[in-house]
Amino acid sequence: MKAKTISGNSPEQLHAALEERMKDGFRPTLAIVFISVKQDREAVSTFFRRAGIDMIGATSAGEFIEGHESGGGIVAMLLDLDKSSYRILFQEIGSNTLQSAAQRLMKRAYESFANPAFILLSTYHSEEGTTIDGESLIRSLEEIAGPGLNLFGGMAGDDITFEGTYVFTDSQVTDYGVAALVLDESKVSFRGMALSGWKPIGISRTITKSEGTLVYTIDDQPAFETYLRFLGVDPASVKSQINFFSTEAIHYPLQLEREGREPMMCNPIGYDEEKGALIFESKVPTGTSFRFSTPPDFDIVETVLGKAEALKSETGEGAEALLIFSCAGRLSALGPMAQQENDGLHAIWEAPMAGFYTYGEFGRALNGKHEFHSTTNSWVALKEKEPLVKQ
Repeated sequence: MKAKTISGNSPEQLHAALEERMKDGFRPTLAIVFISVKQDREAVSTFFRRAGIDMIGATSAGEFIEGHESGGGIVAMLLDLDKSSYRILFQEIGSNTLQSAAQRLMKRAYESFANPAFILLSTYHSEEGTTIDGESLIRSLEEIAGPGLNLFGGMAGDDITFEGTYVFTDSQVTDYGVAALVLDESKVSFRGMALSGWKPIGISRTITKSEGTLVYTIDDQPAFETYLRFLGVDPASVKSQINFFSTEAIHYPLQLEREGREPMMCNPIGYDEEKGALIFESKVPTGTSFRFSTPPDFDIVETVLGKAEALKSETGEGAEALLIFSCAGRLSALGPMAQQENDGLHAIWEAPMAGFYTYGEFGRALNGKHEFHSTTNSWVALKEKEPLVKQ
């Protein structure tokens, strides 16, 4: 498998970059595209379709390739992977349940390959405000795949406007659904890791009243006031600051405890003043125990890169392509260090790299299980396996 990356500030620039990359005879079969909602997705889909290149992609909250990062642009990973090694699946949810849509996608994947591995892209919220709960999505996929579910990916962004996110192929697009690049793991090695670095602080607390994504009380006290006391913020000032939850609260997620699994980061994304409830990005059941958390120290980049180095040494394998799904909150909290982290992963694997800043991440946690995450950098290195030689 050969891989190359391209970028552009318009569909025309991306098209020109594609043609330049193909001048040496490189003929990609597949493009993985991350694009700002400001850009013309249909124009990008059209020229990949006309070139006979399969495409899958998501809108972003910032996009990057090796040595380049943009907000409002387009990037793509180009692969010349054998078409028998992958399949692109697209599932709009529409009036169906998330569970039924996820399970239909998973059944189609197993009809294609005995050992499928997934690059999973999902919308986060639609233009109408309908959201996908990342934890419920993973658990629904796991009902079919079992605990061996092997996937990395991210939830689409929209340049932090929260007006609508999209996933797409060269012929389909939705603001409420999922798309998956399904790889045959017997032909493509698939290794990666998801690591946050946000640190728990204080005692364990309990969600004592909640409904779906609405949390009313923490330890029988109003959730909104309890959360703000932790931050040392005056409630009156928050109600007049529209961007509070996308600029400040995103740095202080709850760490929801999960039995036998690593805690799940869960960000508050708003306040329902009429109901007196904090709104979270995922469902938070009544009785859930959690700890507050604080952003990572400056050594988090070294930690992420150290874990990547260790995994590369452990497997003894290189990579031919690297995909990164990094939380938009990570970019906000880490600033320029977020790009240093991404470029550092590229330097370790010495392979073409593409990624985007997400509204939620999927990937393998340190305990080896594939989970839904937030505030996390999730990355996966791909390499085509040598065909077995028949004796």
